[in-house]
Amino acid sequence: MKEEGFEQGKCQTFYNGSLKKSDVACRVTLKWENHTPYRLITASLLSRPEDYLSIYQSGCNLSCLKCHSWEFTKFKKGRWTSPDDVAEWAKRYAEIVTVREPRDRATSFHAHDLCHHCGTCVRSNKRSAICPNRLEPNQILLSFQGYGPARNIVSFTGGDLACNPEWYLLAAERIKEMDLGLWVLFETNGYGLTRGNLDKMRRSGIDSFWLDIKAYDPEVHKKLTGVDNRWILRLPEEILARGFVLEVLTLFIPGWVEIDEIKMISKHLSKIDPRIPFTILAFFGEYKLKNNPSPTFEQMILAYKVAKDAGLVNVRLGNLGQFVRNQKEYMTVLKLNAETFC
Repeated sequence: MKEEGFEQGKCQTFYNGSLKKSDVACRVTLKWENHTPYRLITASLLSRPEDYLSIYQSGCNLSCLKCHSWEFTKFKKGRWTSPDDVAEWAKRYAEIVTVREPRDRATSFHAHDLCHHCGTCVRSNKRSAICPNRLEPNQILLSFQGYGPARNIVSFTGGDLACNPEWYLLAAERIKEMDLGLWVLFETNGYGLTRGNLDKMRRSGIDSFWLDIKAYDPEVHKKLTGVDNRWILRLPEEILARGFVLEVLTLFIPGWVEIDEIKMISKHLSKIDPRIPFTILAFFGEYKLKNNPSPTFEQMILAYKVAKDAGLVNVRLGNLGQFVRNQKEYMTVLKLNAETFC
């Protein structure tokens, strides 16, 4: 990062019961043995509602107050995993894939027009009233996180060490060398995606990015994450210019990231490309913001309208369980989300 003109991330990681300045994520959760990089991985599973193979990493280059994965991103946790191990997981996963997506749908965003994950078609041999009718029952699998399809995507999620990309580069190369028709998605905070690292990732075979833009205002972003966001706001243009698929997500956090922030992020994205898929997720209290409230139904609906008014075409609301209070509200959100995919 420093070689490319960036400051070090906020990446201290709890290790041996302490948090030392020298215990940064790239030293605690990343290692090299015999010229091979290893990352600490806490889990590899078919995740819901994304419906793809998610590889959950320990260690991160940010320290977000609202982190929903802090138990393993800010603490050393997991098993040492090589790129060849990842390739083996991908190979086994390819055998159970039930939906073949084109590359431009190698996102979390596009999982939501296929299935609502109720499992009714499998458990009751009939479709629910809200079923999108896009899949057959034999395409629905039960995984640790519930019912849904298995899409041909492998994703790196949880922590983020894009600032040290070699492990990701080799893992992506191994996956693509097997020619299994799998897309590689990187869920990222964006801080380590320097121009140099983006170019390396393009050559390695990474296909898409889920970029978490945590705030527009630089002061808010610094308080939430510990780092500056000037480069992160430039990333959508840099990512698209290199031919990657891009989706963007922002958490609605009452008292932190509210309507004004959603509006500015939406306007910013719309100027770059109004077709960028944009998800507004409802926050739920966790980590150092555990007592912070979730947004209300009214706030989330307004956020949706603000994003659409800013010119974005593809907008959806997520984490419905945090703000929907009844069946009427649920159907309202489903209708809004469905309009995005028409």
